[in-house]
Amino acid sequence: MSSYVHKLKYQGQFWQASKLAQLLAVQIEQPAELITCVPLHWRRHWLRGFNQSEMLAISLADKLERPYQSLFRRVRATSPQLGKNRRQRLANLRNAYIMNRSLTAKHVAIVDDVLTTGSTVQQLCKLLLDAGVKTIDIYTICRTPEPSEKR
Repeated sequence: MSSYVHKLKYQGQFWQASKLAQLLAVQIEQPAELITCVPLHWRRHWLRGFNQSEMLAISLADKLERPYQSLFRRVRATSPQLGKNRRQRLANLRNAYIMNRSLTAKHVAIVDDVLTTGSTVQQLCKLLLDAGVKTIDIYTICRTPEPSEKR
């Protein structure tokens, strides 16, 4: 699976999003009422040309027959999370996101391509809970091993 995510994310093979979303969709028994994704900072989005998590979320929402909405905005550029341990990732993401709209949904799913420590979705979950969401699902394609704590 990781090779397909890599092809989507770094080689611009956009058609992989639909295939990956189909594989994910069959694993979801009770889909959330609203699908969203992890946002990229505008600079990273501009450099890459797309947000792979958004492509997956839109395709997944279509397959699950649920609405997709962009709920978050990344307001602070951060260094890449790659290679950081959980403590470093949390510190790196502090105050990096805001909600960009109000919502009425009580069950929301956040789509991300790769989950390592969960630091990113933890920040987004806090925003959703503060907005009154009662149930949050995390839909992800790959889970990577967490980098070991540096002593």
